[in-house]
Amino acid sequence: MKMKDANKNGGKTLLTIKDFSELSGVEQSTLRYWDDIGLFRPAQRHADNSYRFYSPDQMISLNFIKVLSSLNIPLKVIAGISETRGPETILRLMEQQEAGLDAELSRLYEAYSTIHTLRTLIREGLNAPGPGHISVQAMEPLSIVMGPPTAFGEDKSFHQPFMRYCVYAKENRVNLHSPVGGCFASMDDFVASPSQPTHFFSVSPQGSERRVGGKCLVGYVQGYYGDMGDLPQRMAAYAAEHNLKLEGPVYVLYLLDEISVKDPSDYLAQVCVAVK
Repeated sequence: MKMKDANKNGGKTLLTIKDFSELSGVEQSTLRYWDDIGLFRPAQRHADNSYRFYSPDQMISLNFIKVLSSLNIPLKVIAGISETRGPETILRLMEQQEAGLDAELSRLYEAYSTIHTLRTLIREGLNAPGPGHISVQAMEPLSIVMGPPTAFGEDKSFHQPFMRYCVYAKENRVNLHSPVGGCFASMDDFVASPSQPTHFFSVSPQGSERRVGGKCLVGYVQGYYGDMGDLPQRMAAYAAEHNLKLEGPVYVLYLLDEISVKDPSDYLAQVCVAVK
């Protein structure tokens, strides 16, 4: 390591920018940039060639900048408090940064949950036996957030009830990027009004409720939202033919929809209800 002559520099040992960079772990280009913007100056500039020289004790000031920079605090903010900082100033800065990180962690968790859920449902859709298939299967329970009861108008369109659910979800901080399904109070309700769920729900790891798990009667149907065809009647007939006693709500969840499929006629819904 080359050092500038201490006797010619007020008894101080000075390091070239190359050596100071190696000692500090900060790139030379970064040190030059910080000097240019006035954030971190070298201890001395050569009178003839303007070469930069740094004192080893500048590592203390440099570490202050490195720590705050690693916390994604803007250089302009760091420069503003560099000379006047005190415990109270840094505490306020840490509190602000912590609040920002909390918000970012929440956003990242929601994004991770959405990715994990979509990946699971799409894979399940790709492995599904196909539209029209009905069978008894062992189902895994699914964490959901159940919305309030729906209220359909005379036109029986699900759009207005669905929009009311979206408002509810937003007010209750439910991730609307997660898949949304429909819940019917019973198989009789599903057969009577297959496009009018009694509740909408969102698939969410944070959900306090569960979609049915265990032994279930499961059916698949292809088509646009609410287009169940004759699947409700066929599932009811299958249950009667096989002496199955159906228990509790019917859940409709789209495994494949506009997120993964361009043509709405290719959407694939999974319908399940517990078998007692």
